[in-house]
Amino acid sequence: MLKLAPSALLDHYLGISRLLAGQLEFRSAIRAVAAEISHIIPHDHLDVCIIMHGGKYHTAYETGIETAWGNHPPALVSGSPIRSLLWGEVPYLLTEDALVDPRFNFEGAFSRPIIDQSLRSRLHVPLKVEGDVIGALSCSAHAAALYGLDDVANARSIADLLSPYFFALRAAEQAQQSAIVEAEARAREEGLRLGALKLTEALESERQRIGMDLHDQTLADLTRLSRRLERLTLAHEISGEALEPLARSLQHCMQDLRQIIEEAKPSVLQLFGFAQAVENQLDRSIRDSGLSITQTLVDATGGIIDQLEQTVSIALFRITQEAINNAVRHAQADHISVTLAGQSDGISIEIRDDGIGVGIADHRNGTGIDNMKTRARLISAEFTMMDGRGSQGTVVAIHLPLTETPTTRLQPRAIK
Repeated sequence: MLKLAPSALLDHYLGISRLLAGQLEFRSAIRAVAAEISHIIPHDHLDVCIIMHGGKYHTAYETGIETAWGNHPPALVSGSPIRSLLWGEVPYLLTEDALVDPRFNFEGAFSRPIIDQSLRSRLHVPLKVEGDVIGALSCSAHAAALYGLDDVANARSIADLLSPYFFALRAAEQAQQSAIVEAEARAREEGLRLGALKLTEALESERQRIGMDLHDQTLADLTRLSRRLERLTLAHEISGEALEPLARSLQHCMQDLRQIIEEAKPSVLQLFGFAQAVENQLDRSIRDSGLSITQTLVDATGGIIDQLEQTVSIALFRITQEAINNAVRHAQADHISVTLAGQSDGISIEIRDDGIGVGIADHRNGTGIDNMKTRARLISAEFTMMDGRGSQGTVVAIHLPLTETPTTRLQPRAIK
């Protein structure tokens, strides 16, 4: 083979460097430099294979003869005819006739293109960045015994030019793929979140409808029945002693129904705002329990909590309501405090008691806790439940990240 003068080699190397500039993907890059490389190392087939992140698979990008290597999806490095080079076991591969060379024809090797295209002379050098093999440059020819050690040296110089550029292309491709995967995941998460919010809104509407039906019909009927029984008792038409348990049962039934109505339609929340609704819940829960529990409510949200979408606001209230009821019923607490805080990254709610703590009160309603977690997930809020300071009492904390646009009310931001 005709040996090029150093000045001619330098011109071709500079040509390769210039041609690489502006190439944004592997296939166009190798095709852009193929002609310049052919002046240095004649070839019938030229390709680069790039090891993918993780080192298990590689992809070939070729020019000249089109083969199954370039048309094949990412393949296992372990099946590559040049796997010893890609694994860093040899500094280069050079053969006079790859058709009969056992290094290229081991069991399981994807070497069919060598046979189909009669690629006898083959020369392979690694593409390295900071000592790590990221792929290989391969030159092949139909003629046998075409390449020698001088060609190996020239191929290494070419590989040194290609390696950093292809390394950057691989990093960019990986970043692009990661961005696509992340965008798709975010889109799926946002779709699920919006679907869950619509479902929650529909459920809340149904709860409100049930509450109004109970108030307008069932509770009214029971009230009339109770008053009639009272009149009968006063008129001594029926023994008051016999009717007294029935009247008492009716009163309890009406009280339970009122509780269902309040829970189904938090009217205080809608009429007077979040803080007032929480205070009302604290008062009623403690009063109905008959326990001597003191309470504290701190609202440091600056009114931002009342700007939330109704579905989100109701979900937050339901979580707070359940946490308060758990503290009253199970914590054996002397004091319960609720803190509402508006922070730069969202809204935080903390329900704290000085009772027996999470570890001891493991008999608490598991379903209620699961419901709180589920409601939090539906609005993209973070939910935690832990022991208080010094393992005394229990702290339930909810944090809702927020975003805001000029045309919409405050919306929950999806949690990564």
